[in-house]
Amino acid sequence: MLRKCFIIALLCLGKGGLGLLCAQTPQRTSLSLMGSAFSFTAIHESDTLAWEAIQAGIAEVQRIEALISSWNPSSQTSLVNRMAGKQPVKVEQELFNLIRRALKVAELTGGAFDPTFAAIDQVWAFDGSMTALPTAEAVARSVEKIDYKKVILKQEDTTVYLSESGMKIGFGAIGKGYAANRAKQIMRGMGIHSGLVNAGGDLIAWGTKGQEQDWQIGIADPQNHEQIVAWLNINGLAVVTSGDYERFVMIDGLRYGHIIDPRTGYPAKGLSSVSILCPDAELADALATAVFVMGREKGLPLINQLRGIEALLITDEGEILKSKQLQLQEQSSEKGVEATIGGKN
Repeated sequence: MLRKCFIIALLCLGKGGLGLLCAQTPQRTSLSLMGSAFSFTAIHESDTLAWEAIQAGIAEVQRIEALISSWNPSSQTSLVNRMAGKQPVKVEQELFNLIRRALKVAELTGGAFDPTFAAIDQVWAFDGSMTALPTAEAVARSVEKIDYKKVILKQEDTTVYLSESGMKIGFGAIGKGYAANRAKQIMRGMGIHSGLVNAGGDLIAWGTKGQEQDWQIGIADPQNHEQIVAWLNINGLAVVTSGDYERFVMIDGLRYGHIIDPRTGYPAKGLSSVSILCPDAELADALATAVFVMGREKGLPLINQLRGIEALLITDEGEILKSKQLQLQEQSSEKGVEATIGGKN
């Protein structure tokens, strides 16, 4: 399930910040990882150390991709899927823990987020080829193998068992967030106290970019990507946006977006964009999808019950809704574009 979104991340320079900026020029690079565009930014007095940390962050993402990729036939994830309905598979503790956390989010959201969504039979096409709705029977069949409750974990031997043949587990709505978290941890561990990782649409930033400087994130208008509808200041936080305004199909005058409810097989309705703000990019990644599927009536109340997690929702009608504690910021007159993030699932 792919998501398309646009977040504009901007850096606002406060008074006195220019001198420090000159002393600590941000080092950055961009490349393709995990099938998406990643970018890494590191700030340190030593340019050499900054670049070494960026390379270490890249290596960590590559390691994670080899572990969790369902496209790599030699990965442990692929083995789990091949053994569905046959036998449990022993996996590394890291993968076991990631699956366990994914299942907890699935339970928290009532299946609006479900890591077994990877088994969906694609009956919707968003490439312009679809001219009629799929039959109700086809839609029902498309989700027959999706059920997070049928994933059996055994901590004593770190085994994972998909209890039904044809089931699959995947990390399309959580894996890049996890990779962003790990890259940040590696870079911070090397002494990078200010930086940013954009994991294909999952952005996590820490520290500041100079004296009195903040990382400022602009949330783009789903109807006009050049316009910013809200600003967020972040430090040690992640921002992930899920939106369906890039990929959709029009049938009989009705619009169907590409974000599918794993419980029904039908596109989620009611929202154009969901942005989640919290310290954990992995959790923000999963919740952005879940809240989009749950909609305003169930999604926003869920976020309001979770400590340290905030949300900004934009409805199909353009109404902006936010969680109770979310503080929006005014746009600064002094700004420089840090990154334009195009999105996730």
